Amino acid sequence: MGLVAGVDSSTQSCTVVLHDVDSGARLAVASAPHPSTTPPISEQHPESWWEAFTQALTSACARARCTPSAISAISIDAQHHGLVALGPDAEVLRPVKLWNDTTSAPQAAKLVRQLGPAEWIRRTGSVPTAAFTVTKLAWLAEHEPAAFQRMTMALLPHDWLTMQLTGVPVTDRADASGTGYFDPVENRWCEDLLAHIDPHRDWVNQLPEVRGPQTAAGLACTDRAQALGLTADTIVGPGTGDQSAAALGLGIEPGDMLFSLGTSGVVTGLSTSQVSNSAGLVNGTASASGAFQPVVITLNAAKVSDTFARLLGVDHDTFAVLALAADRHDDRRPILVPYLDGERTPNRPFAHGVLADLGSATTREEFALSVVEGVVLGLLQGRQALADTGMPMNGRLLVTGGAARSAAYRQLLASLSGQSVHVPATEGDAMSARGAAVQAAAVLLGAPVGEIASAWAPKLEVVADPQSGDREYAAQRNARYATVSTVSSQLDSPPADEGSGAEPEEGSHT
Repeated sequence: MGLVAGVDSSTQSCTVVLHDVDSGARLAVASAPHPSTTPPISEQHPESWWEAFTQALTSACARARCTPSAISAISIDAQHHGLVALGPDAEVLRPVKLWNDTTSAPQAAKLVRQLGPAEWIRRTGSVPTAAFTVTKLAWLAEHEPAAFQRMTMALLPHDWLTMQLTGVPVTDRADASGTGYFDPVENRWCEDLLAHIDPHRDWVNQLPEVRGPQTAAGLACTDRAQALGLTADTIVGPGTGDQSAAALGLGIEPGDMLFSLGTSGVVTGLSTSQVSNSAGLVNGTASASGAFQPVVITLNAAKVSDTFARLLGVDHDTFAVLALAADRHDDRRPILVPYLDGERTPNRPFAHGVLADLGSATTREEFALSVVEGVVLGLLQGRQALADTGMPMNGRLLVTGGAARSAAYRQLLASLSGQSVHVPATEGDAMSARGAAVQAAAVLLGAPVGEIASAWAPKLEVVADPQSGDREYAAQRNARYATVSTVSSQLDSPPADEGSGAEPEEGSHT
């Protein structure tokens, strides 16, 4: 049957994997970087994604000793939420505002006030924050009205990349769920919600068609696809968002909890029905397998330890050694609330990090430990929000992402969660790209995507277990983190030029 390709166009880079469609074995992987971004303004031009995709595909094929013409099917996942605004003739009107661009926080607050958090949850499963596409559309209408008036199509990052191959604007349920104007239960766009931004626009005809989890987007028939070396009969999958693809790549099952430690921090699992949280902490999104995948996302994860490792002048391995050398059971140590560049969950776009309980005897080891603890404790608040919805959590705790290789993150996640930590035994990287390859195989074979995900699921190994005394340690640190987080919320203030419309939304503080 040949090869399938999975593409993961994330915030930091594009990764391409090639898999044998019969065995599921990975034959090659390659990556190319994207331009770096730093909130509050976080933007990239889509052409930089295409350049990275071209480089990564070429490298992957070279490593597999094949040409792109050998690829029978390809599917693309990408970072959620970003707004790709297109004008006439599919012209990109401006750089894409990414998920971690927080400049649309005032528009998010206004939209939530207009309908109320409960109504947003009822309609879309989520309360919009600055991350959501709907707020970026509102920002564009307010700040760049000329570009907004010229816009004829609003796409997500994976939609745009897929359209470069097929010429057809399509998306999937999972990625559409992160826009803030899609109903994942009814599987339809909510044009009446977009009418709060522009009541006169024909929104339905300016949004991509939503395809099912194993429905092809089309064929790789564009000039750009041909220039890559793909054949005109290469099948293109519907694509999805990167976190949804990671769940496919790992083959997670109901009851499992997946923690992703990348630039952002993600806690997610599968559900047979949509769930919600009255405070808006949980995004009630669809999954890429046809079910639902409630998710909690933080802006600050691995980049926090990146920052403090730089301040300490050490590499990541040394930073982990320092953190593990500290006495975890000394409750007089510092505690970090790591909202360095604003936060999404809780919704505090104007927050900064707060380090409390410093003393003249504080050591480098304690300082490093407080950083890892802060990231993990924030994610565990997200897990609790998911648990409060009634989601089953009797399965495995899995961890992926760049920081999943850190011995400190692994052990602290086990100690503070009270669960053993599992990682893929082999091919632990590129899980999102692997999920996209699963999707490509499902479309090619005409099989349910969940069936392929289960068949291709990587073997897992336990890399950390809770230790003696960790229950008391976890209780003390969780309580201290909650106290300092609440106090730190009183320090949030918008930039001077944001004005009075940028207050946090209802229910945004924990």
